[in-house]
Amino acid sequence: MQAAIYGLAGLELTDDERAFFDDVDPAGYILFKRNCADRQQLRRLTDTLRGLHGRADLPILIDQEGGRVARMRPPEWPPFPAGEAFDRLYRLAPMSAIEAARMNARALGLMLQGAGVNVNCLPMLDVRQPGATDIVGDRAYGGEPMQVAALGRAVLDGMASAGVIGVVKHMPGHGRALVDSHKELPVVNASAEELEIDLEPFERLREAPMGMVAHILFQAWDGARPSSQSPVVIDEIIRGRIGFHGFLMTDDIGMEALSGSPGERSAAALAAGCDCTLHCTGKFDEMLDVARHVGALTPDAESRLGRAMAGTMIEDDGPAFTEAAAKRDELLALV
Repeated sequence: MQAAIYGLAGLELTDDERAFFDDVDPAGYILFKRNCADRQQLRRLTDTLRGLHGRADLPILIDQEGGRVARMRPPEWPPFPAGEAFDRLYRLAPMSAIEAARMNARALGLMLQGAGVNVNCLPMLDVRQPGATDIVGDRAYGGEPMQVAALGRAVLDGMASAGVIGVVKHMPGHGRALVDSHKELPVVNASAEELEIDLEPFERLREAPMGMVAHILFQAWDGARPSSQSPVVIDEIIRGRIGFHGFLMTDDIGMEALSGSPGERSAAALAAGCDCTLHCTGKFDEMLDVARHVGALTPDAESRLGRAMAGTMIEDDGPAFTEAAAKRDELLALV
């Protein structure tokens, strides 16, 4: 398997995509709004991808957080609340908020499974900081690290009950960024001691099966390289200090926080210790460039991916979608 996860251009595979993916055998795929029209189309697409590789546990990812970050949208699919809704309830009734987050994630997981999607880029464990860019904003579970970790754990558990794997993001923390990494490189000047707050939720959820590393330059750890391309951040902070040993992917390698071609960016991230690069645009020429720079998953990365995806093969006997969503709504109504 190639150490890359790719986006797709549209609602179905093109002939060029089919030939390319058959040749390179990527680690997985990620879907966006441009790939999601209705239930029948989306299920047909995910079935096609699995049929192409003959892998029942093929990772098919999506960013379906709720709120403003949702690829599967109404009226075809129901809306889900943003992280801030659970933050508000937690400050009033912590246990109710944890159960609401778990039921929400359970319902979300059931919806994704029905579409053939088995990995969701959630929970977001960034600790919200005053004055930071609103790219985090209402997506966050709060500004207190233990609360963020507690709600994040509930989200992981809820999705896992439906056979959907969660990806903790954005390691080692996006909450202090003053600019949007989609547009430029954030530089964080906080001290190592101050950054302990940002690390805490990731440390508490260090056993998560998958993680995503941000494109942020942390002066306290590596003043020369963004975190996704820094051996110091990946080895000493994420693998060492946090103790995360799950499958580690980059954030979208196409973000303007990075310089160089998509392939050069990907090669730098893999050399720094990421298991896999995440290329999201669906642009075919960029995918060819990534493929020229990226080799196979390392044996350790392939093992980590296998352990993660084992969680998609479960016997599911939890509450149905309607029941889980109703319980979530009942609890959120307490605020």
